[in-house]
Order: sequence, then C-alpha cells, then structure tokens
Amino acid sequence: MTEIQRIPEAKYADYVERKKKEIVNYHLKNTAFYRDFFSGKEFTRWEDVPIMKKADLQRPLEERFSRGYNSKNVYVGKTSGSSGHPFIFAKDRFCHALSWAEFNDRYQWYGLDLDRSVQARFYGIPLDRFGYFKERLKDRFGFRYRFPIFDLSEEKMEEFLIDFQKKKFDYVNGYTSSIVLFAKFLQKKGIVLKEICTNLKLCIVTSEMFFEEDKKLLEKQFGVPVVNEYGASELGLLAFQNPEKEWVFNSETMYVEVVDKDDKVLPFGEQGRIVITSLYNRAQPFIRYDIGDTGTLSEESTLKKPILKELLGRTNDVAVLPSGKVVPGLTFYYVTKSVIENDSQIKEFIVQQTAPGSFKIIYVSEKELSSEKRKKITSAMALYLEDGLDLEFEHKQTLNRSKRGKLKQFEVLF
Repeated sequence: MTEIQRIPEAKYADYVERKKKEIVNYHLKNTAFYRDFFSGKEFTRWEDVPIMKKADLQRPLEERFSRGYNSKNVYVGKTSGSSGHPFIFAKDRFCHALSWAEFNDRYQWYGLDLDRSVQARFYGIPLDRFGYFKERLKDRFGFRYRFPIFDLSEEKMEEFLIDFQKKKFDYVNGYTSSIVLFAKFLQKKGIVLKEICTNLKLCIVTSEMFFEEDKKLLEKQFGVPVVNEYGASELGLLAFQNPEKEWVFNSETMYVEVVDKDDKVLPFGEQGRIVITSLYNRAQPFIRYDIGDTGTLSEESTLKKPILKELLGRTNDVAVLPSGKVVPGLTFYYVTKSVIENDSQIKEFIVQQTAPGSFKIIYVSEKELSSEKRKKITSAMALYLEDGLDLEFEHKQTLNRSKRGKLKQFEVLF
C-alpha cells in the first residue's frame, strides 16, 4: 500500500493504465466466465471493455473462479443484497489483505489502529447459531463490541449507555440510521457521549444515506468528528472522508468511473452511475463493475485523488410519477425530512411507493403527526414534485429492518 501511495501524481496515470491492462488480460487468459462475458473479443481499448452488472455475477461461484483458484484458497463473502441482487463473491488473499490495509490506512488519519482501537459496533448479526457465534468470535479478535440494533427501544438504549460508561471505546462504527437514533436518545437525555466515554475519538457511519442534519446532530451529541464511509462487501473500502472533509475515493486498489445511461464516461462534475474496477482481484473479475449507485466525482478530482462529491443512492430506487416524470426515490425522503426535521418527536421514518401516484410514509414517534404537519408534507411534495400525489401516513413504534439490520429509506413495492 505504501509503495502505491509513493507514486507521484505525474506517474500515476502510467500506474493505473498498467494495472487496468494487467487485470483485463489476466482474466481473459485465466477466467472462462470473463472470456464468455467479453464475447470472445480481443482487448484493444478500455472504452470497449463491457460493463458488468450484479445480475451478470449471479451464477455459481465455481463458474466465476479464474484458473488456480477455488473456495479453499480464497476469501469468500456474501453481499447483503441491498441492491436487490445478492450474490457470493471471492477475493484472492493478497487482494483481501490490501482491502484491510486500505481500511487501516484511512483509520490512521484519525489516530485509530485496527489492531488496537476498540470499536463500538452498531451492526446487525446473523441469528442462526453458527453465523451468530462466528461473528461474535470475529468481534472478539477484532477489538469490537457489538450493539444489537434489532431492538432500538429506549430501554435497550439505556443499556447501551451503561456500556459506554463502563467500556473504553475509541470509536463508533455502524449503520447510519441506528447511530442517528442513538444520538436522538442522547439528545433527549441531554448527554454528550464523549463526556461519559472519554476515550472516544471518532464516529464512522456507513451503509445507508447520511444527511447534513444527521451529521450536525451526531457531532453535537457524540462530541467527536463524524465521517462517512462508502464501501461494498465485494470490493472493500471505496471512499472515506479525510480530516479536510473531502470524500476521497480509493485510487490505490480501485479505478472509478462515472458513466451515463449509454455507458459513456462522464467528466468530473457530472452525475451518473458509479463503475468500479478492482485492480488486484485475480480470484474473480470485478472489471468495470456497475455497483448500482449514482453519484458525482468532484471537479477538483485527479487520477490519484478522486473526490466523491455526492452519492445519491441506488440506481434502481427511482419513482415514476403519474405524469411520467421519473425522479430518484430519495427525493421523497429528502422532502419529507425537510418538513419534519425539527420535530423532536419523530425518531425515524421511511417512504414507500405503493402505486405510481401513491406513497406511504411510515414513521416512529411518541404520538401521531398532526394534521397540520401532514398538510405541510403534502404541500412540499406538490411543490418539489407534482400535484395530485396520494399520501398515506402510518404511525409505528418500530421500523422493520433487513436481516442485517439495515434500514431502507425508500423502496418501491409494486
């Protein structure tokens, strides 16, 4: 990792081009699946390399291995399926080691050490016996203490608070929605976490959308810097915010592109689909791999230091309105959030599209939304989107999360 980082900007293009050619040629020579995917063509130009989607990889892992690799000599993992396309993947051991070196490098920006620093982990956990004890064992060796996020009642968060008082946590890491909910609990009690857990240095949020209002809340209630991590199980760390607040993409082991609907590469500053190439994974190919997200690279980006300007969420989370207008699904979440942000009684909420013109807002609060607040949300939807949308409100005590504990802020149900 250090050797790659020492390559000067002036020579970085040569390094990237060399690694791109190496990984394509390696898999064309050694991976039957990739030769078939490439349609038997020769590799001449990068622009002609076909873009892979998650659905292309939904076949038995044994069919995707390159020559010399099998399930016994690689790291095997499984994606969460949050994009709607879960699958099992493989990394060769050197590539897997590089992934962890990348995490460790970024954490050191904030004085953290993966081999020493103690993590308060807000993640889900498998509920089957084998999966549960496997994760607990990994937590023990990884200096992690896991908080069960399937129960986020105030009674359970009181127990969380006791753990923070007793244990010397160095940082918090986990799903955004769960950590935000804990911060709202602290706000209600008038507690700053750093004051009762003095070792605390940092909070890292990941896996779900993160909004500026949430960041302000977390920094206030935790009393430490809050950074946004962007990763993918099958690839590793993609982007991490540095102390200068730049969301820096991993250019050491990945090559990132942003493409339009016709798979044409867009210049910095333009929004499109995020496509990633893993430059070191020889166990199976992730070459020009459409990760399923939309985003923008900053105009200030360079080849060595690509900066993620914005991440808008899943490309398949779009809403189609009665007029035919197509908008990102999270637009509904943004609009609703802007209206109820200052309502301290609203703990969390999700938006579901149940029909082309119908949406359900499911929220958790101590009491139901007032008719005035509902009217404001309806008016905001008409202002930012279009008139005539049918809104339904459902009050709940808790929200349903995925098996891994993730919360999907917007989803289409029809």
